[in-house]
Amino acid sequence: MRNPLRRRTTPAPARHLRRAGKQQHTPAAPLPDAPRMTFPRALRSELLRLARSPLLAAHVACGLAGGVACGAYFSVARWDTALGADAYAQFLGAMMPLMTGIACGLAVDEERRAGQLANLTALPHRATAVLAKLAALVISGALALALAFGVFGAILAGVGRLTVSPLTLLAAGMGALAGSLTLYALALWLALRFGRNVAIGVGAAGLLLAFFSVGGLAHGLMTGELTGAAPAGVLGFLPFSWAARLASLGIEGAIAAARSAAQVASVKSAAAACAVPCAVLSLVAVAALAWWFCRFEDGRTDA
Repeated sequence: MRNPLRRRTTPAPARHLRRAGKQQHTPAAPLPDAPRMTFPRALRSELLRLARSPLLAAHVACGLAGGVACGAYFSVARWDTALGADAYAQFLGAMMPLMTGIACGLAVDEERRAGQLANLTALPHRATAVLAKLAALVISGALALALAFGVFGAILAGVGRLTVSPLTLLAAGMGALAGSLTLYALALWLALRFGRNVAIGVGAAGLLLAFFSVGGLAHGLMTGELTGAAPAGVLGFLPFSWAARLASLGIEGAIAAARSAAQVASVKSAAAACAVPCAVLSLVAVAALAWWFCRFEDGRTDA
């Protein structure tokens, strides 16, 4: 006879199995979505790191030094200041092959010291990472050019000798930057593949070619010719010459407008002949860099 006071109990193993079964069928709480790697986020990361890098200070120093030195010179020299602005634009544009080589070489050196390029190669989207690095370098170059042209124009305006408009100087700066996009992609590829010294060496050679493409340093200043619009032969088709020529054409458009319609047509023709291949090759170079970096394996341990 069963004792009515006795409580029915389930054996311990059965209770554990039942509880385990219930736990197994309990749906897990959904995990929050992890942040995706997008180009704006990658660019923001690059810009934050650039703000703490000596590269930013170097760009600012170069822009200020060029603007102050050349602005002070042309504020007292007897040269035509419009042709002086043209010569200055050619000088800055011709310097861009070397400056891009230095900037990209030092930036890649920093990445190697920080962790053997892990900030670029260990990310889930390599193409996005390298394009963000490229964009950050281009932005720093734009800052240097803005300072260089801005300070130069401000000094001439301060002494009443600025004979070209601020928009003309802006056009020259934009031309120098647009002509440098291919150079940035090339210099970054050289620095990643062969190291800093190769990137700087190629940039130094490009500087010489750029000066030759406009007839030499200050040739138009001494002769009064619009050397940016003059035929450059084979050198005009080299990417190293595009920054100098496009920057110069930004100034020479305003000079030609005050001279004759024939010179205006010559400047427009030269600008189109330079801008179209520059735009096409810039897009190809950027796309090729992104495609190549997705397959890149760094084996270097030095610069």
